[in-house]
Amino acid sequence: MGWYTFPLVIFILLSVAGSGQNNKQDLSGLRKYSALLQMIKFAYVDTVNEPKLVEKAIVETLKELDPHSMYISKKDLKRANEELVGNFEGIGVQFEIFRDTINIVHPIPGGPSERLGILSGDKIIKIEAENVTGKKVTNQFVFDRLRGKKGTKVNVSIFRSGKKELIDFAIVRDKIPINSIDASYMIEPGIGYINLTRFSSTSMNEFTEAMVKLKSQGIQSLILDLRNNGGGYMNTAIELADQFLEGRKLIVYTKGRMSPREDYYSTDKGIFEKGKLVIMINENSASASEIVSGAIQDLDRGIIVGRRSFGKGLVQRPFQLPDSSEVRLTTARYYTPSGRCIQKSYSEGIDKYYEDYSTRFKHGEMENSDSIKFPDSLKFRTSKGRIVYGGGGIMPDVFFPLDTTPFTDYFLNIRRKNVINMFVGDYVDKSRKDLQKQYPDFDLFDKKFIVDDTFMKDFLSLAEKQGVKMNEKEYGLSETLIRSQIKSLIAQKLWDVNASFMIINREDHEVQKAIGVIKDDAVFDKMGLQR
Repeated sequence: MGWYTFPLVIFILLSVAGSGQNNKQDLSGLRKYSALLQMIKFAYVDTVNEPKLVEKAIVETLKELDPHSMYISKKDLKRANEELVGNFEGIGVQFEIFRDTINIVHPIPGGPSERLGILSGDKIIKIEAENVTGKKVTNQFVFDRLRGKKGTKVNVSIFRSGKKELIDFAIVRDKIPINSIDASYMIEPGIGYINLTRFSSTSMNEFTEAMVKLKSQGIQSLILDLRNNGGGYMNTAIELADQFLEGRKLIVYTKGRMSPREDYYSTDKGIFEKGKLVIMINENSASASEIVSGAIQDLDRGIIVGRRSFGKGLVQRPFQLPDSSEVRLTTARYYTPSGRCIQKSYSEGIDKYYEDYSTRFKHGEMENSDSIKFPDSLKFRTSKGRIVYGGGGIMPDVFFPLDTTPFTDYFLNIRRKNVINMFVGDYVDKSRKDLQKQYPDFDLFDKKFIVDDTFMKDFLSLAEKQGVKMNEKEYGLSETLIRSQIKSLIAQKLWDVNASFMIINREDHEVQKAIGVIKDDAVFDKMGLQR
């Protein structure tokens, strides 16, 4: 590391510096860095970008602390908050860039584009009279032109299949919600399924709405899918855990060097306090996901299934800097009710920290839970005396090995070349009206639409044209997954993401095993859990 690894004190410690000798040391560090900047400004051979130097110094300093303390520039701050705040301001479409063209996958319900009659399958050709096709079109290119302040107007020209001329729309931007629940439905009679992708400010409203609907359909058991959920707001995690717990119970507590212990408890207002509960996690489930699964496990409320979670147990607090940029500084660790700290070690540096995923593969952990060795010092007990472990993620009660069999090189090449999206995009674009006429609702499509051999012949022909050479053996291993993904993507383009999950989950072995756990009373009885 260079000289720029020291300056965070300039911005943070000015407000929290102690007294006496420590204060003198803080001021000494500040003066030292200020002197260096002055030397560069007045003596360095070339002109330098001083703000950029300071930003680099802050970033490098934070790398010396822990993997999750981070700097966010003023320019990037709004976008960084959008997923957690739960909305952004724009025209309200879900899009993809397909063949260098902006394709509208879905207008967001209730958004300005839907209100104007913009449809799935429409293509944006011009924005403010500027042609927006070709290699210059990237996701950022689209964001920069379509997002904007509520109440502002943007003019777009759209190509619609069957129309000779472009259709012009003047769209007034509005607040657009970002959903944190991708899917919620009755996966089997009596068993509800909810897939939560993030813990945002809107998550609890979405969860309550989903549960009310599932209750009206006779839910008795719930599968909460937190796989690949990287976290979000801690308060949202506490509120979600509260939905499953009766009475006043400790959900999580936090403490740090300068942060006294704070305890967070459940209330008596949960929407699903009784009934079988299974929570799915994997190696990408982190932070808020671990708060929920850790509390449910420690309090013996439900069964955690899957693979060991990521292991992020650090609490970040935002500190605003003088230029309105922000440092999210780790100020505490969080602990599950039994006292487990879930944070995995970062003592060997950030690179090693993020290599943990490949390390788990090498050690065989993804395939066999016996390969995971926890020392006795990390042994804890749940409220009913079951042994659980801390020090590196939540270890599930029921282990699901990662099945990589369908993920052959042939399949990965198809995905890398974007063949499924290309094929389905062209197919739905040409056949949308016929499909909607033949399958007026999802249930009929689900039952009757078949990705048969004739259909696959056209798909495989496109794959060959895109440079993916046929490998019969690997195709045989991946065929079921490919067919399922094709059908699910068609359903998503015709309906929504929920429809896609209904199809893909039937071929998801982990989801099917979770259903098996729900149905097996013996598993719940063995652990002394309610059912």
